[in-house]
Parts: sequence; structure tokens; C-alpha cells
Amino acid sequence: MVGLGTIINALGIVLGGLAGLLFGRLIPQRCQDSLSTACGVSVLFIGIGGAMEQMLTVEGTSVSSGRGMMITLCLALGALIGELINIEELFERFGEWLKVKTGNARDKGFVDGFVTASLTVCIGAMAIVGAIQDGLMGDYSILTTKAILDFIIIMVMTCSMGKGCVFSAIPVAVFQGGVTALAQFIKPVMTEAALANLSLIGSVLIFCVGVNLVFGKKVRVANLLPAVVLAAAAAFLPVNF
Repeated sequence: MVGLGTIINALGIVLGGLAGLLFGRLIPQRCQDSLSTACGVSVLFIGIGGAMEQMLTVEGTSVSSGRGMMITLCLALGALIGELINIEELFERFGEWLKVKTGNARDKGFVDGFVTASLTVCIGAMAIVGAIQDGLMGDYSILTTKAILDFIIIMVMTCSMGKGCVFSAIPVAVFQGGVTALAQFIKPVMTEAALANLSLIGSVLIFCVGVNLVFGKKVRVANLLPAVVLAAAAAFLPVNF
């Protein structure tokens, strides 16, 4: 069944969120604060690990790094586009609408939890590659693996950030479902180089999410999302940078 992978992924997020709500009620506030910091540190290292995997090259006994110029240009141009559109505000408006419609108008942390969790589980190559495989071949193995990872991530986030994290299943369902539906058109441009670039910039953005979790909101990560598209497009340029 085409699209089953996205359904499993969204269900995994919802179940992780419900589990987080259940356990969160049993954990004192002091522990929840520490859990939030631990989650942030974990997200930081997930981002660092993904970025280093794409940037570092091992040749014999030497290690070299590259693609720094691509990161700089994609993030700078992506930030400019994202700020002009103000994607972050669109996310927050949708979060505010959800907060009211779901009867959580008094939950001050709802929107922050929703936006942070949504960015954490939506950004990355697994979401795109898994959705394309699901759309073309009905192979939902990658999205099933992602569902397990997202279950754990959202459970921990919900414990410390509240029920807004549960609703990150909505953007995941819309984004991955859209990629699955358009898989025939997207596959030709998702070359190995494009996926590598996407994974690199996606990991940098995940690192930024971790920064916000640990140090408070410092980076408007949603406004950097156009950098992911620019990174994929950069793979088709005649020069490497």
C-alpha cells in the first residue's frame, strides 16, 4: 500500500507523544528541565554527526574536510529567502491555530513544542528518501525505521516540552505524504550528490534545533529551511564548492 510508511511514521510520533505525556506527569519539573537539556544535547550531536559524515573525507591516514563554502552560501541565501517569506511565523500561526482548536489555549509551551518537534522530525534525508521509495515501490522500510527513531525523540521531547510535540505528526504526514505522491517527479532530481547535500544542510539545521533546546531560542530554524532546497539544487551546478 503506497503511503503506508507515512501513516506508520505519523502513528509512531503520536504514540511517542502519548507515552511522553503519560511519563511526563510522573516526572518532577526539575527532572523535566534536565531531560530537556539532555534531549537538546542529543539533538546537537545527531546534527554534528550527520554533518561531519558529509564533510569529512578519509584518505589513508589523513582526514580532510570540505563543502564549507556550500554550507555558507546555502544557509545565507536560504536565510534571506526564509526571512522574506517568514516561514517561522507561518509555523507559529499554525501552532496557535492548533492550540485553540485542540482546547489547549492556556498551554504557553504548546507552540514552541510543536514547532521544535516538527522541525526535528521533518528535516533530513530519511524523510525524503523513505517517502520516495514508498511512492515508487511501496517500500516503507526506511520510514518504519524513522518511525521508531521519531517515537523515541518525540516521547522524550513531550516529557519536557508538553503536548504540542504530539501534533508534529501533522507536518510529517503532509510533507512525507506529498513527497510520496510526487515521487515520480522528485526521484530524477534526487541524485546521490543532491541527497548528500540535503543530508549535510539538514544535519546543520538539526544542530540549530539542538542549540535552541539547550540555550533557549536563538535561531529561527524554520526560516533556514529554503537552504535545504538550495543545497539539493547546488548538486546540479557545474562547479563544486
